Amino acid sequence: MSEEDPKLAVVVKGWPRLSETFIAQELVALERAGHSFDIWSLRFPTDKKRHPLHEETRARVRYLPEYLHHEKARVVRGWTKARKMPGFKKAHQVWMQDLRRDLTRNRVRRFGQACVLAAELPAGTKGLYAHFLHTPSSVARYAALIRGIDWSFSAHAKDIWTSPDWEIREKLANDGTGAAFGVTCTGFGAAHLQQMAEPSDRVSLLYHGLDLDRFPLPPAQRPDDGVFRMLSVGRLVEKKGFDRLVKALSLLPGDLVWHWTHIGGGDLKDDLQAMAKAEDIDDRITWKGACDQPEVVEAMRSHDLFVLPSRIADDGDRDGLPNVLMEAASQKLAILSTPVSAIPEFITSGVHGLLVEDTPETLTFAIMDLARNPKQRTKYAEAAYDRLVADFGVDAGITQLSARLNTLIS
Repeated sequence: MSEEDPKLAVVVKGWPRLSETFIAQELVALERAGHSFDIWSLRFPTDKKRHPLHEETRARVRYLPEYLHHEKARVVRGWTKARKMPGFKKAHQVWMQDLRRDLTRNRVRRFGQACVLAAELPAGTKGLYAHFLHTPSSVARYAALIRGIDWSFSAHAKDIWTSPDWEIREKLANDGTGAAFGVTCTGFGAAHLQQMAEPSDRVSLLYHGLDLDRFPLPPAQRPDDGVFRMLSVGRLVEKKGFDRLVKALSLLPGDLVWHWTHIGGGDLKDDLQAMAKAEDIDDRITWKGACDQPEVVEAMRSHDLFVLPSRIADDGDRDGLPNVLMEAASQKLAILSTPVSAIPEFITSGVHGLLVEDTPETLTFAIMDLARNPKQRTKYAEAAYDRLVADFGVDAGITQLSARLNTLIS
């Protein structure tokens, strides 16, 4: 091991990703706390833009074979080297047990990536830390078993609610194959995981928080051109509820002059744009696509209301505590959202903003109420900002995570 080789390796699904600023923020903060690590990504980047945070990390970024057949020689070398390691037999047994219950190409790919990871990790690597409890944690778990080192994870939203219980329980088992520890970013998610952990305190609540030093002070006043301007930031996927918001916008009364701007990509873009056109409101909507964080913050400073109509998708997927809510609060932008998952952990309805059911009619009524009550919007925005500053700074969480990672690699 050279002096430059870190003891810690961080496994992520993709790097960099515009929709995962919370990961970039955390990794930069960990470096500032004295940690050194390599980032191992299961996928190559697809976003054309990068956040400034992505440029700040000093970590080396390594990409595992996204598809095993794309790098056959590398996979064979990894498999050959991994098979000679003392922990390979145990890792293979665990993987075969998983494969019998999840007979998919993805499960095969996870083990192939794990063999490459185990083979290519620096000799002095002492611990793995995976972001997301599903695929990245599977790769980290298999690789850690092969190498005979500990692994840990940070869980978020989809990975908690769409993973089968058997897999979560085994990743949390205190049997030598489960994680040394886990953290998750919402009290709602923590309580769910702690019920399956052995012992329960191996999973901790760790809010991502927001590094306010990276954000400008809120604007002294907002532009007022007579148009009520709404903003949403989030992927165009089912759990974000934008289909119901589009319908809600179509129900707004004719005497309200409004405009809605959406930031983010996603598979439902064409469907939602067609829906807006069918409702004859497409001329009042701007679809900006994916934007970097400075562009998002600038938009937050020039709008009147932030709307995030999150809901539970048919497959159980749901938001955790979306960072964009804290980003909106940082610019004192009034918030309208829904009481899904951990959102009420930050926004108390009627105090820090409004949380309503995600039906189009309910959303329409709430939008109309807020549009016609600028003083109430200001009151909500001030309260959310104060809560953000008091309870959701990034430092406390990083201190806790740093201590646990130091134990992992000691």
